[in-house]
Amino acid sequence: MKEISDLNLPDDVKYTKSHEWAKISDGIVTIGLNDYAQDQLGEIVFVELPETGDTFSQGDEFGSVESVKAVSEIYIPISGEIVEINEDLEDAPELVNESCYDNGWLIKVKADNISQLGDLFEKAAYLDILKG
Repeated sequence: MKEISDLNLPDDVKYTKSHEWAKISDGIVTIGLNDYAQDQLGEIVFVELPETGDTFSQGDEFGSVESVKAVSEIYIPISGEIVEINEDLEDAPELVNESCYDNGWLIKVKADNISQLGDLFEKAAYLDILKG
């Protein structure tokens, strides 16, 4: 397990208490598990994602990840419609461990209400949560 000081937590994404990350670009929000989550889970062996076109409300469970340790639910940090899923994870779920912010992203969402991103945490506030 990584020390908190060793975690890769980019400044340009927002974080949730349940350890997802969200980044907006051109009105589309990309969502994934952050470095803390993938590190705690260990080797990820399966990722279950929703279908393109599915809609969710902020905080809803939208999928799950299975690691060698456990199965964990994933929660959507912003309400909206799934416009893309990372199909690469079907054959290579380990991408979440190897590159959680780049090749290991989970879904892309057309947000119903972009202001919900204000409910998420900046890096410093998220680090405070991790430190307890």
